[in-house]
Amino acid sequence: MKQDEVPQDGDNLHQGTFKQIMYAVDNTGNYVQVPSSGWEPENVALGQAWEEVNEKVKNALARVHAGEISPVAYYMEKTLMDLPLLASYVGKFQWQVKRHLKPEVFKNLSQKMLSRYAAAFKVSVAELIQPA
Repeated sequence: MKQDEVPQDGDNLHQGTFKQIMYAVDNTGNYVQVPSSGWEPENVALGQAWEEVNEKVKNALARVHAGEISPVAYYMEKTLMDLPLLASYVGKFQWQVKRHLKPEVFKNLSQKMLSRYAAAFKVSVAELIQPA
């Protein structure tokens, strides 16, 4: 792709706050970095992906309110974390974190453990216990 052919679709998901770097060939045939505000197919795909993520977060919150899962599961969805990553953040084994996804186990967590989860999710302990 030539330098002047780098897509600059103004209608992107970043609302002009972010430009990604793409590589293109300049007039002398050398590769150069060119800032791009994105292109339509990428924006459509990202939009669809974020819609799916938001739907999963909404469903997780409804399941928390129904007592099916603990708030830890909701915040995992909301922060796009998986079990191995969260376990490393809170200093527990994956099987331990998996147990904490059960409401009956979550209710018995110590204040120290709740604080670890709150710090990992960047929320207060009160927000962790009662997600909005």
